[in-house]
Amino acid sequence: MSDLWFGLIPLLPLSAFVWIGLGILFGFCRGEAGEKPTSLIALLFNLAALVLLLTFTLFSLQGRLPARLELFDWLHSGTVNIAVSFSTDRVSLLLASLVSVIAFLTMRFSIHYMHREAGYPRFFMILSLFHSAMLLIFLGGNAALVFTGWELAGISSFLLIGYAFQRNTAVINANRAFITNRIGDAGFILSMFLCIVWLGDLEWQTITTKAADLDTFQATLIASGFVIAALAKSAAVPFSPWIARALEGPTPSSAVFYGSLMVHAGVFLIIRLEPVLLQSPPLLYLLGMIGVLTALYGFLSGLVQSDIKSALIFSTTAQVGLMLLLCSLGWFTAASWYLAAHAAWRAFQFLSAPAVLNLISRPARPVPARLQRMHRLYTAALHRFWLDNMADSIFVRSTQKLAAEMKTFDEKIIVPLVSLPAQTGAISSLAQWEHRKESYFNIAQQYIGRGAGVLGKLMERIAGGLHWFEERMVLRSGSQELLQVIKRVGAYLQHADLLLSRPRYLWLLILATFVVIL
Repeated sequence: MSDLWFGLIPLLPLSAFVWIGLGILFGFCRGEAGEKPTSLIALLFNLAALVLLLTFTLFSLQGRLPARLELFDWLHSGTVNIAVSFSTDRVSLLLASLVSVIAFLTMRFSIHYMHREAGYPRFFMILSLFHSAMLLIFLGGNAALVFTGWELAGISSFLLIGYAFQRNTAVINANRAFITNRIGDAGFILSMFLCIVWLGDLEWQTITTKAADLDTFQATLIASGFVIAALAKSAAVPFSPWIARALEGPTPSSAVFYGSLMVHAGVFLIIRLEPVLLQSPPLLYLLGMIGVLTALYGFLSGLVQSDIKSALIFSTTAQVGLMLLLCSLGWFTAASWYLAAHAAWRAFQFLSAPAVLNLISRPARPVPARLQRMHRLYTAALHRFWLDNMADSIFVRSTQKLAAEMKTFDEKIIVPLVSLPAQTGAISSLAQWEHRKESYFNIAQQYIGRGAGVLGKLMERIAGGLHWFEERMVLRSGSQELLQVIKRVGAYLQHADLLLSRPRYLWLLILATFVVIL
């Protein structure tokens, strides 16, 4: 029974996400009148998750909770079995409790900060989804469940960076962050595949226990994919530029995402993989070098920033670099304490930044005189060591070009190979359908699509016949009242079609489908 109660911890914030999303669709969470029910739903569900988590943490500290809880089997294929399981060791529970406290306080802060914002319900909906995702990352008992939270956190980040989607800069920066993190996700997937091949399981307990049986080459390959994912999520060099661009989102999202929580997810993943990393000394050396470079990049770039949010985010990058350095030296416990202390302190700094700006009247702190005298280093710091341009060229633009080439390959090779129509020409509304005056054969060919083979031709004939039946037997022979009803229903369907074509409703349907699958 306790297993099911524990499963409610990530499920409660996810339920708040679904509830607020339904409220937006059906109108009871819209406008200024909808702010109170929106914030109430978000606070109650997330507070309930926090209380449950603190209760289980207390049980763990008393020795009344096992180190792993398994709810049920999620996927079984051949010899591979993936369960919905949770890690309930003290490190996971304590850090997850910190995540829930910061998320709840951020929501409470956002009630007044986001008052009368056009996207008020959308903000709390995404923040609840993010809270659920972070709980999966810190509590997931296997790599598959953690990867689910990893992806949900990435989607939440993308949506909040592009919160003001009417601004072109916000959309561009959201895409940049999303694409950069997908490179890390590829490394995560590769490591999961290698764990299945060499270890036969994705449970963290199995991976860390069998790490001693791996040779250096195997341990290095498995750990490398996870490390790439961690470096991308924690914005370490060379993936650092995306996090400064992510400040396009509202200040509360900057606090909870990039200042205190999501930026530490990668460091936590590295801490989780301590036994595997200890089997690969070359990777630890490389991790130490990346940590030093990340710390220097964040420190020097932060010295030349003129606004408080940029200064804080570069300071965060420098601190993450020091955490990576601690891990490379084998001081994983120290890195865990460092992570917790920095997350709490950085959340406070970001949330108090607007009040601080209102209280001070002096100009920004000048650049240190010693750095000004070092002209080349000063210029490099101003340009952020040109890492933005390099990352855009290597990660973003190359990925976009690959996507364009794959689309061309799909259109030129895959579509003809499987005998699909190159263009369906489907109509988008009942009004367009009513204006078509061609014969039903032309309608079938031009607007429904040309069928291939016997079955395709048959479906083409059936579609044309149904159109003729609707035109001649239903619409023309019906009464005036029936025609009015059909037109009214058509107008509603057209409106619904237009709504579903908008991005915010599209990703909502995708996430709803994902929830149903789970």
